[in-house]
Amino acid sequence: MITALLVDDDKHLRTGLKALLERYTNDIFIVGEAESVKTGIAAIEKLRPQVIFLDIHLADGTGFDILENLSKVNGKLKAHVVFITAHEQYALKAFKFSALDFILKPVDPEELQDTIVKIKEAAGKKKSFENIDLLLENIRKKVDNFKRIALSTSDGIHLFEVADIIRCEAKANYTEFFIKNHKPVLISKTLKEYEEMLTEHGFERIHQSHLINLSYLKSYIKSDGGYVIMADNSNIPIAQSKKEKLQELIKSL
Repeated sequence: MITALLVDDDKHLRTGLKALLERYTNDIFIVGEAESVKTGIAAIEKLRPQVIFLDIHLADGTGFDILENLSKVNGKLKAHVVFITAHEQYALKAFKFSALDFILKPVDPEELQDTIVKIKEAAGKKKSFENIDLLLENIRKKVDNFKRIALSTSDGIHLFEVADIIRCEAKANYTEFFIKNHKPVLISKTLKEYEEMLTEHGFERIHQSHLINLSYLKSYIKSDGGYVIMADNSNIPIAQSKKEKLQELIKSL
């Protein structure tokens, strides 16, 4: 049984979320509820839940304030955090770069079921919770150009410098990361998700299966259908529809 705490200042949302959890799983047991930063901190310290469903905006502060307080007092927070949020672009981007789960308001049952699967998968893994530290670091700095990214693999969560990612390759519904001075890392997310995150960091989707960091592009070869040679000496094909844009990007480098 996985113990969970609901922290949200909307009583109706807490009631609805609790009902949905009871409908879709028997493995998550709600041990308590809280409606503010103050009561949330007290409930977490008393109940030590394995999962915290945490609203961002609370009457007396934010969910981030709860995490900051607990990290200062107790060190790393050892709980799986699922944020409950509206469509706030900065927060959503921060969650994605930190490999943290979130549920959008109003809560969609299918989205919640996907989150339940992730919670159960995470329960069997050894976790370092460094991604929570990464999130708080980004929220503190209030930067929009995140320098590090958390990647959740089958054996845990690993943090990397975005600038060290050479390229990403689609493997069905998985994405394989090729990183400077590191072995390849396989992630159970699609390449499209990472394309949306990394494009503003100098990455370009040059093929259906390939997203490259232009900083590591060594050569553009026009023969044999067109391909590029990357810093790791890999040869990456270029889709016909991407050739013109890539040539323009190379000229601007």
